[in-house]
Amino acid sequence: MTAPGREGQMPPGEKTAADLEAVFDVPVRISVVLGRTKVPVANLLKMDVGSVVELDRQVGEAVEIYVNDRLVARGEIVLVENRLGVTMTEIIKAT
Repeated sequence: MTAPGREGQMPPGEKTAADLEAVFDVPVRISVVLGRTKVPVANLLKMDVGSVVELDRQVGEAVEIYVNDRLVARGEIVLVENRLGVTMTEIIKAT
């Protein structure tokens, strides 16, 4: 970002965080994918509390972070005050 012009204004075309103020309150859906698996319906119906579902990821492997069904980042699961959270370790650039 360049310095403001003589009158304290940004050069034409420059954007600031204030330009996004209109969308600050727009709700978005954030999803984190821990892993995936395929399970036959018969096995799914046999599951009960405490059943373990094996996923296609290893412990410590990055999870995928989606915003409105679009992959935007990868991250790691963290524990914050007895709650699970995600810290982003890689931002996925749009192609």
